[in-house]
Amino acid sequence: MTIKLVNEVRENKPLIHNLTNQVVMNFSANGLLAFGGSPIMAMAVEDAADIARLSDGVLINIGTLTEQHLQAMILAGKAANEKGIPVVIDPVGVGASEFRTEAFKRIINEVKPAAIKGNLGEMAHIIGVSVETKGVDSVGEGNEEEVAKKVSEQFDTLALITGKTDVISDGSEVIRNETGHEWLGRITGSGCLLGSILAACLSTSGSPLDQAHAAVRFYGLAAEKAARHRNVNGPGTFAARFIDALSMDLTKVEEA
Repeated sequence: MTIKLVNEVRENKPLIHNLTNQVVMNFSANGLLAFGGSPIMAMAVEDAADIARLSDGVLINIGTLTEQHLQAMILAGKAANEKGIPVVIDPVGVGASEFRTEAFKRIINEVKPAAIKGNLGEMAHIIGVSVETKGVDSVGEGNEEEVAKKVSEQFDTLALITGKTDVISDGSEVIRNETGHEWLGRITGSGCLLGSILAACLSTSGSPLDQAHAAVRFYGLAAEKAARHRNVNGPGTFAARFIDALSMDLTKVEEA
């Protein structure tokens, strides 16, 4: 299923409207291009909805949020809902400030997501469960499967919790993904790029569970492939090889 969905992304080259944080725009654009999608970044209130209507998927990432960006995100999300294309919401650091928490509430009240993705701390926070966080990172422990199910049920959407093991739920079924590498946690934007790739995979045919599993499984395998490269010595060289690996066929990514 993974190879089928990844190949479908590469055949269709879906245009993904990334309303994402300014720290990661370049990395997200290059990573999505390598994977096979087509990125566009439009954060102006004046054209966010128009760009969403041209797109095949929308990512809303609140990492470097401003009030104007929030307005653009809502406009783009509503336009995507009207067109019937997937919206991925990534509530980065949602528990770190009152502004972020209220922003997520405003978005979710007006935009219907196809998926919500985040770390355990973020996902727990949006359903009122306490898990220790540090800035935008989750450092505490909890029951990922239970949290994923509750997020899915409460917001009627697919839930993806990222971490050492990724957990995906549609409210009834749970899938765990074990692929990945620790260096993903040591480069800026790895989670944000995953949100963009998830949006691309959700634009394909198939069930949301299969689409999300294909996204995280391939992403993790690409990280493992990059880390094995003979010229990778740490997070800096890993980041470049990871972009390379995202462009490979699944059979190449799986090679030792």
